[in-house]
Amino acid sequence: MANPTATIETSLGNFEIELFTDLMPVTAGNFVNLAKSGFYDGLHFHRVINNFMLQFGCPHSKDPKSPRAGTGDSPNGTIKDEHPANAKLSNEVGTLSMANTGRANSGSCQFFVNTKHNSYLDWFSAGDSKHPVFGKVTSGMDVVKKIETTKTDAGDRPMTPVRVNKITVHE
Repeated sequence: MANPTATIETSLGNFEIELFTDLMPVTAGNFVNLAKSGFYDGLHFHRVINNFMLQFGCPHSKDPKSPRAGTGDSPNGTIKDEHPANAKLSNEVGTLSMANTGRANSGSCQFFVNTKHNSYLDWFSAGDSKHPVFGKVTSGMDVVKKIETTKTDAGDRPMTPVRVNKITVHE
């Protein structure tokens, strides 16, 4: 059976992703369930750093100016870190990776799209930062680039909010 895909419709255009439910069933499955429930619809990218990544998925980002954006969890709580030996997927350009607080098993609903190869974030690399890859952009990297290069404030928040209107999962 093929992995599910999803369309992420943003205020700057759409991009398509593949979700690695075959290799990362807990992490990708968490994203699929939240997307299907409508959890992500109407949220904003709350952290955008050119030549690094775009972060999204905090429930507090419904208000793009909220000082709490970036601090929220899913109503389902956190998930266990997933580090399967057969899924040593690196944080390459265009991959989706689970955000966390820096503590073990603290991933929840927030994720980021890598806009450069951030191998030091790989769960199998040396160091404390562990961010498992659970998907990749398959089309629409031009939209990802538009989001990446939007002007941001000192806190890396887009000056003009970038909204996710809807995420539609295709299975």
